[in-house]
This record gives sequence, C-alpha cells and structure tokens, in this order.
Amino acid sequence: MNGITGLVLQGINNIYTVSSDSDRNILHCRIKGKVLGTSERMYNPIAPGDLVQVDQTASQHGMITGVLERRNRLIRWNMKRKLPQLLAANIDAVICVTSVDLPPFRPRFIDRVIVCAGDIPIAILVNKDDLSMDRMMLERLDTYRELGYPVFRVSAAAGTGFDCLREFLQHKLTAVVGQSGVGKSSVINRLIPAASQRIGDISVKYNRGRHTTNYAALIDAGTFSLIDTPGIREIQVPPMPLPEIGSCFPEIDALAGSCRFQPCLHRDEPDCAVISAVERGEIVYDRYESYLRIVQSIEELQDDF
Repeated sequence: MNGITGLVLQGINNIYTVSSDSDRNILHCRIKGKVLGTSERMYNPIAPGDLVQVDQTASQHGMITGVLERRNRLIRWNMKRKLPQLLAANIDAVICVTSVDLPPFRPRFIDRVIVCAGDIPIAILVNKDDLSMDRMMLERLDTYRELGYPVFRVSAAAGTGFDCLREFLQHKLTAVVGQSGVGKSSVINRLIPAASQRIGDISVKYNRGRHTTNYAALIDAGTFSLIDTPGIREIQVPPMPLPEIGSCFPEIDALAGSCRFQPCLHRDEPDCAVISAVERGEIVYDRYESYLRIVQSIEELQDDF
C-alpha cells in the first residue's frame, strides 16, 4: 500500500521511525532521493513531530517522499556543523528543564531556549527541587513568572511536584529541552515510566547501542506526548533578523515601539525606551545583558551562515 501519511517518531542514522496515521503501524523509512531538497540549508531535514508522506515498500519499511507543511518548528544552531538543527516540529509547547545545582541554574540558557522557541509557548521546569535555592535563583524564577512563563518545580529523585506538570502537559505535544545533567531523562521517566524501556528497545535494534538521548524521540503517553531532545551543554540561537530577538523578550517587546529609531536594537541608540527602562530598574539588568549577548552571538554567525 502506497501514499501513507505518518508521524515521525525519531530519526537515527538516516532511518526514520514513522507511525502511520491510518493504522498506527510502525515503519522504518529512508528519504527517497532528493525529493526533500530545498534552498534552506539544514543539519537535518526531518524531526519528531513532522507529518510525512510515505511510500510503503515492505511490511515495516518505506520511503519518505515528502514533508507536510509545518505549523511551527524548534531549531537550534549546530556549532560543529555550522547549520541550523531541527529538534522538533508541530509542537504545542516547549519545556526548558533546568536544575537547582549540578549543573547550576543558568538563566541565560533558559533565555536562549525561549528565543529558539519563538512563538511556541514555553514553560520552565526546575528539577532537583529537594536542594535549596539561593535568593538570586528565586528572584529570577519570580521574574519569569511575572513575564508570563509557567514555572514548575519537581524532584525526579523523590518523585515530587509532578501533578501540576502533568496537568499542564495534557492534550499537548511538548518538546523537552535541557542541559546535560539536569535530569531531563529522569523527569521524562517519572512522567512516562515506560519511556525508558520503549526508547531502549528501539535504540538497541536500530542504533546498535543504548539510549543516551543523543537523538530526539517522540514518546506517546496517551493523554499527552513528549519529544525528548538531546541533552546539550550550550544552546546557540540560529541566525535570525536581529530586530526579531527583542520580540522574544516580553519586557523589551512591550517598549520597543516607543524607541525613537525603528527598528531599534536597544544597544546605544539615542532615546531608546528599553535602555531608559533598564536604567530605571524596570527591566532586570541580567535579562537585558542576556538579550545583548544573543544579539552579539548572532552577529558573529553571519559569516558562517
């Protein structure tokens, strides 16, 4: 049977696991020729959450002939390959997992995830809540709440704090992003106890190895689904028009229209409403500094993209 539409669950070594829409049959597919070739240079052309067209070639195998139009996508910049890397597609939310310690809380990592997410709703999840938080961390979490970002605090080790998180996830496809070591996989296994076994089975069969979250995978829990993305030490925002960065900072976006110059990058322009707000203490300086660093990092990428 040909002409199947399916949902991409994961991709390993150019083999994509696809669940067919019609009968939930699992197919292991390759991309057919260069049919997915576009003018956009990407590290990977398909990601979990993508809807694809498949020609079935055997009972469990097929060839991907096309990708349906995406309603959104989550992308980061792959520093090694110097290309944008697609992490997830067609998602309802992003959860950025951080931790109290080991590794330490890093708000600028969160800010970069927020910019990568763009218009996709994002929540912040603090793992290792059994450890004590310092005043700086508590104040920064309050800032995120005031800006409209849901903040959840859990302990994957103790299994506490998950009820509100599960409620947030209901009827959503959510991408989970986090630094290596924050306990992202442990959080997912608390939410979906069967996840570790299911991912492990697929890894051994098709990757000849054990699951270490070095690829993204979609996991269905029935009433919600998660996309477990690879753990990373740093996240780099992909190239984008510099004026768009400010729109990802709600406190900057709210004042941008009042700046004398349009568009304004809020760095050293005269009569900048954002700079004035920073000087008055109405915008948290560290958030403003985070914005400036993202702008600078994207400027430095221009020659590579």
